[in-house]
Amino acid sequence: MTETDVTPAEAQEIEATGHYVTAQLCGKTLEIVPSGAWRQSAMRMLRTGDIDGFMDEVLSPDSYELYLDINPTNDEVGEFVNDAGEASGEPVGKSSGPKASPKRTRKR
Repeated sequence: MTETDVTPAEAQEIEATGHYVTAQLCGKTLEIVPSGAWRQSAMRMLRTGDIDGFMDEVLSPDSYELYLDINPTNDEVGEFVNDAGEASGEPVGKSSGPKASPKRTRKR
């Protein structure tokens, strides 16, 4: 089984045990916390553009040092974050959102 073949149940188990999943950044393998276990504070860093702070929160210490050495572009970071989400069985930013109600509203 490859890291991209993780089932939702396996993703929950990975999160519960605190293990890292791996993803590629510029051809290097980094260890990252599964996306479902990212703290909201880390997500705020990501949304506000504090990429170094976000990476410091979600990468293993050795992987964070490697990330700093790589000095990736924004596009490369975005691809890495998406790959990390897929490796944890939960693609980042691909929520289907709320479903439309099957009930019709009455027009006034």
